[in-house]
Amino acid sequence: MYLTHISLINFRNYRELNLAFSPKFNCFAGNNGAGKTNLLEAIYYLSFCKSFSNPVDSQNILFDNDYFLIKGIYQVNGSADELYCGVKRNQKKVFKRNKKEYDKLSEHIGHYPLVLISPGDINLIQGGSEERRRFIDGVIAQYSSIYLTHLLQYNKALLQRNALLKLQSERKQFDDATIEVYDQQLEYHGNYIFEQRKTFFAEFVNVFNHFHEILSGKNEKVGLDYQSTLHEGDFLQQLKDARQKDRLMQFTTVGIHKDDLQFEIHGVQVKRFGSQGQQKTFLIALKLAQHNFTKEKKGISPILLFDDIFDKLDDNRVEQLMLLVNNDTFGQVFITDTNAGRLDALFGKLSGISHIYQVKNGDIQLASSFYPNNGN
Repeated sequence: MYLTHISLINFRNYRELNLAFSPKFNCFAGNNGAGKTNLLEAIYYLSFCKSFSNPVDSQNILFDNDYFLIKGIYQVNGSADELYCGVKRNQKKVFKRNKKEYDKLSEHIGHYPLVLISPGDINLIQGGSEERRRFIDGVIAQYSSIYLTHLLQYNKALLQRNALLKLQSERKQFDDATIEVYDQQLEYHGNYIFEQRKTFFAEFVNVFNHFHEILSGKNEKVGLDYQSTLHEGDFLQQLKDARQKDRLMQFTTVGIHKDDLQFEIHGVQVKRFGSQGQQKTFLIALKLAQHNFTKEKKGISPILLFDDIFDKLDDNRVEQLMLLVNNDTFGQVFITDTNAGRLDALFGKLSGISHIYQVKNGDIQLASSFYPNNGN
């Protein structure tokens, strides 16, 4: 699977754009603010029906316009698929696959898998547990629509239970029977999510370790640990035991919505003791493992987006990374960088078909191309 064409109208700083892409490497060079990341945002929209940096759709419309459009053409198993995303101010977002509109946007997730590596990934290390849960959920949801359904239902029941706890606390009227209805819903969906996360993590750790060893030259010992209160026993009993505390706090204090990942390097937390280069290597290994894991589960190679990833990586790690994604394990790759010369030097040595584009003030022009065994 790969993206062959994209068309944009009034998206971010692009008034109108039409581009054709290489099935392997597509590199975009330009100054900060030129629009490189905005193009990756558009590609991300086509896979997830949303932006990765701004959840408010209307704020992605070019200033003084009323709408934006994104169209993409994919090659999937020898046939062409067309995706359409349209957003008008104060109206419902329209998303179509081969001219047929989805009833629910969640039905689209996983059809066109994608993995993004960006500066914002540092929140996986520096941010709260919600960021790390979102990472786990994002991986599993791309290959399991059933998991996504359970997750959405769990979150719905959690919101309702929390609202009830707050209401009962304010009125000082407590009704165990009503709380128990939500407890049963949380148990049903939560146990399924917990088992899927456990299964995922048991497989994922080895894949992550493999990629980290390659990127670091086996010079760093890293660790991943999945933490959940459900490891400690029956979920329904935990909810019952925590009920009094939940009433005092006015929210649900136990459950899979409290799960977390522990990241370690040489036995200590990456967050506290890892250098910037070590943290970035850790994150890239996570995302490459996500790509590999998703490909194995779905039988489709996800599109890989690299947004400004060369910063804080030494030359050896950059070279190892590019050699990795150059092999047949990885499919189409999109890369942004401020240094056009670095891109020319890197991709002139690789075997995949490479297009390098110059980005300037919302305009993109093909600057150079490299072809296997044919030179420039």
